[in-house]
Amino acid sequence: MDKQLLNYFSDELLSDEKLELFQRIEKDKQLKNEYIRLQNLTAVSLLSSRNSDKEEGLRHFKIFSAQIRQYTQRRLYIRIAKYTAMALIIMASTVWLTLLLSDTATDHSMNRLHVPAGQRAQITLQDGTEVWLNAQSTLLYPSHFSRNNREVEIIGEAYFDVAKDKKRPFIVTTQHVELKVLGTQFNVYSYPGVGYIQTDLIEGSVKVFQKNQEKRAIVLKPNEQVIIRDGSMTVSKVYNPEHLLWKNGIYAFNNERLIDIIGKLQLYYDVQFVVEDPEIFNVRYTGKFRQRESIHDILQILQKIQYFKIERDRNSNVIRLTK
Repeated sequence: MDKQLLNYFSDELLSDEKLELFQRIEKDKQLKNEYIRLQNLTAVSLLSSRNSDKEEGLRHFKIFSAQIRQYTQRRLYIRIAKYTAMALIIMASTVWLTLLLSDTATDHSMNRLHVPAGQRAQITLQDGTEVWLNAQSTLLYPSHFSRNNREVEIIGEAYFDVAKDKKRPFIVTTQHVELKVLGTQFNVYSYPGVGYIQTDLIEGSVKVFQKNQEKRAIVLKPNEQVIIRDGSMTVSKVYNPEHLLWKNGIYAFNNERLIDIIGKLQLYYDVQFVVEDPEIFNVRYTGKFRQRESIHDILQILQKIQYFKIERDRNSNVIRLTK
């Protein structure tokens, strides 16, 4: 049995470890089958006790009915009323308990949506919230939200259009940061290993805080962004709203250094860059590229602004840039 998989079902993995596991599941058919088997076993274990409760109620009802038929006609009517009432209570209690526990079990049954490199996806959650996922991103979400709140977890980048519900806040967890909203539109950029987390607010308001530090939260206003780096949060205006066009299949860069563009292309296309001449890093570029364009097409466009040589090793998926 895979140890990392067992730790996942024991809720002992960190966000970056979960992403690593999901990437392994995508590539390993045997591991994927084992994941599905364990997920099904978890769901069945949560529901098994409820079936027995219902069967027990029906068994008692049959016993009561058999006893009723043994009595005289006169006493039959009296006892029918008595036992029917008792049976209805048992069955009603069983149904109520089954529904209650089924709701609880469903809340804890988590689903996973992983988007591979070079792709994007859109999903509508049970409450009507719409979520767009960028490449190399994973969303963990329940089939049904609880009565008290709506919680999801994101690894990577996602755009949320949250359905309004004043009684149930919508909570997004990503690495060591939480975001709490009632109804709003915002973008979360949180790839493990990039060194920072960024949230851009488009509409409504969002409370951002580090886990277990809600009293020190900041509240974003529309057209504001927060960058969390090394434990500190910096709020500023959204300087380039066009970078949110990714959800429409467009990658936009506005006066960005090649080193920053390369960092994003590595995430989006699952390639590794090697730059032998650091001077290339400092050249700035502005442009838009459609997601369906290949990494080679994008690099050729960048070449026209500032020439550099491109060498690609397809076996290792490494791209080398030189002057």
